[in-house]
Amino acid sequence: MADAALRLTCLAEELLGEELPVRIRAWDGSESGPPGAPVLVIRNRRALRRLLWKPGELGLARAWVAGELDIEGDLYEALDLMAALIWERGAVAEGGVHPVRDPRVRAFAKGLLRLAGPWPPPPAPPEEVRRRSGTLHTKRRDKEAISHHYDVGNDFYELVLGPSMVYSCAYWEDGGSLEEAQRDKLDLVCRKLALKEGDRLLDVGCGWGSMAIHAAREYGARVTGVTLSVEQAAFARKRIAQEGLADRIDVRVQDYRDVRDGPYDAISSIGMAEHVGTVRFREYADDLYALLRPGGRLLNHQIARRPEKDESSYHVDDFIDAYVFPDGELAPVGRTMATLEEAGFEARDVESIREHYALTLRRWVANLEKQWDRAVRMTSAGRARVWRLYMAASALSFEHNKIGVNQILVVRPAEGGASRMPLRTRNWTASATG
Repeated sequence: MADAALRLTCLAEELLGEELPVRIRAWDGSESGPPGAPVLVIRNRRALRRLLWKPGELGLARAWVAGELDIEGDLYEALDLMAALIWERGAVAEGGVHPVRDPRVRAFAKGLLRLAGPWPPPPAPPEEVRRRSGTLHTKRRDKEAISHHYDVGNDFYELVLGPSMVYSCAYWEDGGSLEEAQRDKLDLVCRKLALKEGDRLLDVGCGWGSMAIHAAREYGARVTGVTLSVEQAAFARKRIAQEGLADRIDVRVQDYRDVRDGPYDAISSIGMAEHVGTVRFREYADDLYALLRPGGRLLNHQIARRPEKDESSYHVDDFIDAYVFPDGELAPVGRTMATLEEAGFEARDVESIREHYALTLRRWVANLEKQWDRAVRMTSAGRARVWRLYMAASALSFEHNKIGVNQILVVRPAEGGASRMPLRTRNWTASATG
């Protein structure tokens, strides 16, 4: 008798103490759960072995990446329902049902064991980063982490990001396109930095060159862009040559810690600081301070997390660390601001654009889903599944204020403390092109 779905539903409901809001379809063709709800499809019993071997997020992630778990129906609705049921109600947190001594956990594990089939557990999918050794955020380890994330094919990123090739939060107006919103974000950064003809701009983590091109073409800046990704640098240089801007833009495969040709008039760091890490963030702030002339501005565009009651308990999500951003870390915006001030910067403006990132991520997911077969051919089915899950889950996290993103504008004060900034600085909110 095909009854795996019903047995799994009963086990999960006994564990959680309430009805499952999603439907389950098991490998034996059986189904159980509320009609019309999103369907959690368990295609193979290997998924259960992964969960038994690595309980929690990593086991689920491995099954998802391997294609053993899937969702039919609205992906965002399914993720919302499961997050509310499990994570937000504390089922995997302290005081929930995670501890092995809890009889509900032991009963759940025994039930899964009877359904899971023969051991041993399957190996991790090839898309999982191999465990790194050594000290966090050394130059070599950071380069390997960046390569894991960014060197997966420029064509794949172009499919997801669109023609703008900007891999950070766009800046939206009602009815605008993704490309228009990304252009407006780049222009916003340039206006906050008060770029003008001949200014030297350092773009830290320059990606595929979009910020450098916009600053040089629209504002006449002379730009140095640095990235640790060989593929990004090659793509950026090709674009720059096609734009006829090779005399204004220099793109280097270089760690920001090795840049020694300051002073610069301005520095942009857009979506790069998340890779720096807590142990290196003061060094990051000190280095950028040293590279700016007095009166020069830094625009730090960075994802932030909510503060923890006990900051020592913070850890990166297992899925994100293993498949998306190895060694990446988020910090509360207050901590980021304090560290920049400790390095000598004066804070001049903070703008939260959290809702803008949710809109951006939903557009990227739509791009990926629309060209799914092509995306799989460009990378792998597992890699495409990683990006779909992480971008959809991240969109929900921004919408629910679990994480945010902020543009922090700071200045290196000139002699005597002068900021060399106008009395009214918010004129950048009116588009220079509109």
